Amino acid sequence: MALRKLYPPIDPFASGYLQVDNGHTLYWEQCGNPDGVPIVFLHGGPGGRSTPSHRRFFDPDFYRIILLDQRGCGKSEPFASIKGNTPDALVSDLEALRNHLKIDKWHVFGGSWGSTLALLYAVTHPERCISMIIRGVFLMEQKEIDWFIHGIKTVFPEAHGRFQGFLPDDEQDDILNAYYQRLTHPDPNIHMPAARIWSHYEESCAMMFPEGQHGYDPALDAHNLCIARLEAHYFRHHVISEDNSILKKIDRIRHIPAVIVQGRYDMITPVVTAHCLHKHWPEADLVVVPDGGHAAGDPPIRARLLDATDNARSIH
Repeated sequence: MALRKLYPPIDPFASGYLQVDNGHTLYWEQCGNPDGVPIVFLHGGPGGRSTPSHRRFFDPDFYRIILLDQRGCGKSEPFASIKGNTPDALVSDLEALRNHLKIDKWHVFGGSWGSTLALLYAVTHPERCISMIIRGVFLMEQKEIDWFIHGIKTVFPEAHGRFQGFLPDDEQDDILNAYYQRLTHPDPNIHMPAARIWSHYEESCAMMFPEGQHGYDPALDAHNLCIARLEAHYFRHHVISEDNSILKKIDRIRHIPAVIVQGRYDMITPVVTAHCLHKHWPEADLVVVPDGGHAAGDPPIRARLLDATDNARSIH
């Protein structure tokens, strides 16, 4: 059976920049129906960006589609900045954007780190969420960071070998800190090689069927730096303790209609986390995709996400 394709390409009908705190300015755009039901797309990372393909997960005749680049990301400024870049700040940014666009409530859609941000936003502002669609669930807890830094080697030993082997022997026992020191160094000759290796490691493990090696592409350097630097920053400074886990706050959002889309073979955010979230939140629909990995671009994951956004049209 042929899997669904994304909606056709569309251009924004409006875009702009919103100044927030700590010198950050956020890029935002709106697509689809200006009078439609608002839905906000939260990209992954931390350190990812919104792209034209992200606009295409939503029915443009029905939805008023809002995308933003989180602080430090994409077209937002200053680029790749970790100053004042915290989970609480990102939640506040979403509220600032919602108010700026004069939106009362919106659907919230996020994958990977975007699922973390969606959950953090929802438990803080449940009254603003019409529904939630989250993919590749990540709760930003230490065991998940340990899996990313160390555990993936059980499935991708070659990729992990390149990731660890980039570091000198005497730094390989503390991979995260060693990368963090390089990624936050001001000299491009120090931070860019580390960023390329970090980003390639993640990409190599994210797809259900990893693509072949295409060599170094300098056009991706900015993206590689942003995602590597911000991930290392968040993994080092903003891990959520089990005492403060999102799982302990589910009562705040239990009433919000929600769909959790999770690839069975997701190696970046393994299915165990989505399963645990669903145990705490059985009211949410859990869709485990039997032939899916981590990436939203995996065709089976894409199809379930499109089904979810279409179904959400009936939720008011």
